[in-house]
Amino acid sequence: MDFQRLLLEVGKALGKEEVKALAFLCTDLLSRNPTSVESASGLFSRLADQDHLSAERPHLVYELLLIIQRPRLVRHLGIDYQASTTNSLISPYRKLMYNLSEGITDDDLESVKFLLKNDLPRRKLEDNVSALEVFLEMEHMDLISDTNLNLLETVIHSVSPILKDMINHFKALQVTHTSPVAEETGRQRSMSNPFGPNQVSQSLNESNASCEMPEDLRSSDESATNSSNTSMDFPNVHDGEGREAPSHGLSGLSSETVSNYSLKDDDAIEMLLSPENKASSEKPFSQTTNTNIEVLETYPMTAAKRGFCLIVNNYKFNQSKQSLPTREGTNLDEDCLQKVFKWLGFEVEIEKDCDSEQMLSRLRELGSRNHSQMDCLVCCVLSHGKEGSVHGVDGDTVKIKELMEPVNGSKCASLAKKPKLFFIQACQGTSAQSAVHIEADGPERSSDCSNASKSDESIPSDADFLLGMSTVPSFVSYRDRKYGTWYIQILCQNLVQMVPRGCDLVSILTKVNADVSQKTDPTGVMKQMPQPAFTLTKKIVFPIPKAPPPSL
Repeated sequence: MDFQRLLLEVGKALGKEEVKALAFLCTDLLSRNPTSVESASGLFSRLADQDHLSAERPHLVYELLLIIQRPRLVRHLGIDYQASTTNSLISPYRKLMYNLSEGITDDDLESVKFLLKNDLPRRKLEDNVSALEVFLEMEHMDLISDTNLNLLETVIHSVSPILKDMINHFKALQVTHTSPVAEETGRQRSMSNPFGPNQVSQSLNESNASCEMPEDLRSSDESATNSSNTSMDFPNVHDGEGREAPSHGLSGLSSETVSNYSLKDDDAIEMLLSPENKASSEKPFSQTTNTNIEVLETYPMTAAKRGFCLIVNNYKFNQSKQSLPTREGTNLDEDCLQKVFKWLGFEVEIEKDCDSEQMLSRLRELGSRNHSQMDCLVCCVLSHGKEGSVHGVDGDTVKIKELMEPVNGSKCASLAKKPKLFFIQACQGTSAQSAVHIEADGPERSSDCSNASKSDESIPSDADFLLGMSTVPSFVSYRDRKYGTWYIQILCQNLVQMVPRGCDLVSILTKVNADVSQKTDPTGVMKQMPQPAFTLTKKIVFPIPKAPPPSL
């Protein structure tokens, strides 16, 4: 009775379109047309009648809610999916079609219907017909299937090349498999359920999603970056510097235009694992013998809270014994970081103008907290610096590894095996070519100033750390006094653009490397190259936020 009450509450929380989406995902499990499903309770009753859902086996609801991105309802159900031995019943094909429907804008859908006007009945091309209903009608008319996506691929390519890459990736991973579900429904379903009786798809308890950037996607992103470079508007001041891509550049990015890549591509990869390989999947990196496809696990992102995000913003260095200038523009970085990490679900805390001891004290306090209900930790430091160190506002330096030490697995047990992410915007030396419009986040180089001394290491040997440095050792990094630093602004832009595509963090930082490396000052001389380093053992994939992306 309690389980039935929970299902009723879940059903009441779902909208009409979400119920239709769940029915579509369950097409292969239902004995009748999913369009006849009118309510969540009706769907759950049918699934129970088909012996796919019960109080003893509630995990199908868990899987469905994860696919449509309703993690709060998952937590409400209180299901321990990791302990489950239930098969995954939703095929990668269904997930693909759902994610395509989520990525198609209203304008794209109208174009799709126009291109299909000679293939589908007119009543299926009316304005009130959803993308899922169009796909289902194409299935009924045998125009598409899990083994034949040619027509859909052609249509999608004409209206949204980015979404076409989802189809290409699915086809590349497709392995013909006759599953128990396919046999029951009378259809051969590719990869619907290739697990053994005691196996569970790893991707269901981890938000697995890969970011294989297609050529057309890379070219569009790169052209946008190049466009921002060619339209630079540099402040006409002596100590100004190269302008960052306009901070409002993403303000026109609607949530509709961001493809909703959740629980998809890596689900298919995961399903290629044979029972023998699956049994050894506790290793961070495994490889199937027959398909030669490498599979990497993903850090769980299912806790009640995403985690803390600490931003240390050192702006004025009035008390410094050294001649360290005020870091004009750093408040723009602080604002963007705060917006982005709040959007990603973090509790953001900001510390301004910390001296060296205050920075260490703040990290020690952060390490003393209980993070058991958190997925990970983020710390951003915006300051002047030299190689392996950052300056406090008193001018003294703190080694980056000393800032990271209080939150390692041995000092903070509740963060063990959880990702700890540090982003450092600071110079790592003084080597740079001067230009009148460029300002360095560090002391100016003089005739008697040598390169910053080498540090022994920039990242602790402890596992599960990621350190994103704004520049490589020995070199300065650049800050626009009006638009913020090159590194932080591009980092925020790429997080907003690529998290909704399901990209993992290392892929995002690789794109940040590419974008920052293309920036230059008006003379074409000044350059910057960021450097990520990590001891991660799994991929970091942030769940796609329900809220629209922030305007930067």
